[in-house]
Amino acid sequence: MALPRLALTVIGDEIGSSLSDMISFCAEHQVRRLDMRTVGGRNLLGMSLAEIADISDALEDAGITVPTLVSPLLKWTAPDKSRPEGAVDFAFDPSECPRDDPLAYAFDIATVLNASRVRIFSYLRYPDFQPKDLDRVLYRLLDIAGGHDALLELENEPICNVGNIAELAHFFTALPELIGTQPEDMKIQPLVDIGNSYAMGAPPEAADIARLAPLVDMIHLKDRDLAGNRTVPLGDGDIPWAAELQRLLSAVEVPEVIASIETHCPQDGRNATARSVAALRRIAEEIGAEIV
Repeated sequence: MALPRLALTVIGDEIGSSLSDMISFCAEHQVRRLDMRTVGGRNLLGMSLAEIADISDALEDAGITVPTLVSPLLKWTAPDKSRPEGAVDFAFDPSECPRDDPLAYAFDIATVLNASRVRIFSYLRYPDFQPKDLDRVLYRLLDIAGGHDALLELENEPICNVGNIAELAHFFTALPELIGTQPEDMKIQPLVDIGNSYAMGAPPEAADIARLAPLVDMIHLKDRDLAGNRTVPLGDGDIPWAAELQRLLSAVEVPEVIASIETHCPQDGRNATARSVAALRRIAEEIGAEIV
């Protein structure tokens, strides 16, 4: 059976901070999609819609589409909980949003960008988290998503409560009961980040991949030097990406999966991302997956 196509995209600020850097990279490396998070060091959730419209117009003029708003939604401290120790990559204070309701505003931004997906998290990690802790905010987000004809993408992030693939699978196992609907009716998908799971010392188990794969339509791609405990360009690390992609994609049910490169090598972002794009193309050819 043929594997699903991989719709190659790159998170824009992994290339560089300026929009011109992002656009020139796409032209140089034949990339037609950018997932957007920050521009000029500012999170899009902290910008005005007029600023977002200018970004959208520039990308459209360059022939670039935006599949996903890589938002920081719920990558902050849960109500009545303490902030965990440690740095939070791309942290965002919701009080910096120009609107009172950052949840709704994220979808306004996605609409301006013509993005069909909004990335969310699971609050910064705290003891004794249970999936039901998110039921109220999920109801709210799903209601907003329905009004915008957009999907939520919940990513596993080590600093958050749903951090590795096992935790992501557990969450989605509990999800139908939490929101009272069938999986086929959900407007929320698992954004599988295998690199994040390896970073937590928790490589994905076959059963968890099997549980998640039928719901997957988007993945994040990065690599790890496990001995050095650092992120490296895709293909330069220890994650067996050909085997991991083959296993996941073999059980995916959609014809196309958004494959978003999240290089996480800020010291050499443009070059590291170029090497990651080339590596994904090589790996896809090796396993027989078409890149579009």
